[in-house]
Amino acid sequence: MKALTTLTLPTLALALLTALPALAQGPVPFPPGLAKKLAARASNYTEVTLDKSTLNFASQFMNKNDQNDQQARNIINGLKAIYVRTYEFKDTGEYSTADLDRIRDQFRGSDWVPMVQSRSHSKDGIEISDIYEKIVHGETQGMLILNAEPKELDFVYISGHINPSELGALGGNFGVPQLHTRAGSGQNHNSTHNSGGNQ
Repeated sequence: MKALTTLTLPTLALALLTALPALAQGPVPFPPGLAKKLAARASNYTEVTLDKSTLNFASQFMNKNDQNDQQARNIINGLKAIYVRTYEFKDTGEYSTADLDRIRDQFRGSDWVPMVQSRSHSKDGIEISDIYEKIVHGETQGMLILNAEPKELDFVYISGHINPSELGALGGNFGVPQLHTRAGSGQNHNSTHNSGGNQ
């Protein structure tokens, strides 16, 4: 998921975003102690936190004549926040199963249901991809994407109303990766795929 670290906003917009002094960020749904530990171990890491006001501000710099950008603008109108954390490591073993469980524990409420749970094995170890959906009164009010590779850990939390079929439209914007999953293809949301073994 190398695209995760690429923000497609113009350089001026990014400069303005980082200069905004009055951003009142709420609690990040990622264990702060874990974030500090992973950042210290990572060879590269990216942390993106955008609240409602920042999303609205940043959307002004998207191309109004581009269909994909326009779709993304329409989607973020219903969002409250986007949180992205990505960590790249030189070696394997820099995070544990317990670390992943600490992240998942933030999303174990009765409203959260799994959409995709994928496990596969490579020569370096297991690769994990989880997507959870928050359902409130029959509507999606949040999504969690957690991808764990032997040398990389990616976390995306989208807070607010979003149609899972529209998730791909956010890919490449605001630090959200290009997603090629069943979440955006209209296939069965409650699916688990295992290849080569189980976690």
